[in-house]
Amino acid sequence: MSSEIAIKVENLSKCYQIYDQPRDRLKQFLLPRLRRFVGLSPKQYYREFWALKDVSFEVKKGETVGIIGRNGSGKSTLLQMICGTLSPTTGSIVTHGRIAALLELGSGFNPDFTGRENVYLNGSVLGLTKDKIDARFEDIAAFADIGRHIDQPVKTYSSGMYVRLAFAVIAHVDADILIIDEALAVGDAFFQQKCMRFLRAFQEKQGTVLFVSHDTGSVLSLCDKAVLLMPNASAMHLGDAETICKLYLEHLYADPIRQIELGTTTATVGGANSEEIRATGDAGRSQRFYDGEMKVETIYAVSAFRPEAESFGNGGASIIDSGFLGKHENVETTVKGDQSVRFFIRVLSHKRIQRPAFGFMIKNSLGEYVYAEGTDMHFRHYELELAEGDVATAIFEFTMPHLIRGRYFVNVAFAEGLGDEHIQHCWMHDAIQVDVISSRLVHGYCGMNDMAMSIRVNS
Repeated sequence: MSSEIAIKVENLSKCYQIYDQPRDRLKQFLLPRLRRFVGLSPKQYYREFWALKDVSFEVKKGETVGIIGRNGSGKSTLLQMICGTLSPTTGSIVTHGRIAALLELGSGFNPDFTGRENVYLNGSVLGLTKDKIDARFEDIAAFADIGRHIDQPVKTYSSGMYVRLAFAVIAHVDADILIIDEALAVGDAFFQQKCMRFLRAFQEKQGTVLFVSHDTGSVLSLCDKAVLLMPNASAMHLGDAETICKLYLEHLYADPIRQIELGTTTATVGGANSEEIRATGDAGRSQRFYDGEMKVETIYAVSAFRPEAESFGNGGASIIDSGFLGKHENVETTVKGDQSVRFFIRVLSHKRIQRPAFGFMIKNSLGEYVYAEGTDMHFRHYELELAEGDVATAIFEFTMPHLIRGRYFVNVAFAEGLGDEHIQHCWMHDAIQVDVISSRLVHGYCGMNDMAMSIRVNS
């Protein structure tokens, strides 16, 4: 296998034996041998179910490949065979490098062991010596952030605590290949953001990732290529992430029973609620017009500022508060789309700072920046300066966009200097959480502002 290939899968198939009754297992174990012994052809007492059939693909080192498909298409089966926890019926798998996997919830853990004991157990299975685990244990515990529960049996853990500890281990074993199933979906929102930051950093270090998800947005955001598995092992498709995601959606939403002819229905901008029937000159056919007006109202629930949020920086200043300001300088807990809002960042200076710069970033659940802004370019000519002990507040005024339903996070930052030649004093990840609690359902990053519609039907 080429040194550039991390994973090579050739003609991989997995067949399960399905027995209708428990006694059929005993029959299958005994009777075929007896029939062969007396010269008769053996009889089969089970049905075959092919979870995967003739799957072949390669993953190069440094690539991130998404595995996508509907329930029952064999995604988890494929990952288990790549990890070596499940044997294929036919075909071969060759891997190059250390594999760390986060598969189904709790896999690789002994439920009667404590979290600490499972860290050592899991780490040793992944190839670390006890000395190496000793050296990394504090970092693993800090990443998991489950406190004193680390010394409690994991059978007492919630699903979120399971995932925290499991991901913390695989993040610290120096893996060459990372395999992530959809177990991350049970983690809390802030931990998911931490995991996304780790995955981005792992990709930048040219690590190889296999990522399983039903979410095409995640696959498009994280993956270079994708593999689409079809239910009942009917087929597989390999290609660039965008092409494969389109194909997945086509199969997901296709109606196999009937095709709907859309006819001449059109949508245009319209006015007030009304219905008008007009005669057309087209062979006496008439047209019905339905005009309607829709107000898009997006409401966001805003969490309180999290001073304990994960942060980094030189420490010359601290961000002590941030959020949306109301009319009476109070911190708002809800804001609306298309509303004029004021977002503030308050900083306490611990030393003399020249040319202070404030910034914030709104990002989605995948860690992608939806909007970012800073004061650097706007205030360069003022040559501002902060003395030790000064409290400075930056206020950004803008119109709140209509974001699609979901959960968003706000990073806030404070630096000193101009452009790229700056000192980062305080950067806070996920300092504020923003949830869309009322919105029309749209696909994409954001919805349109006020919109009116009409429908014309030819009859």
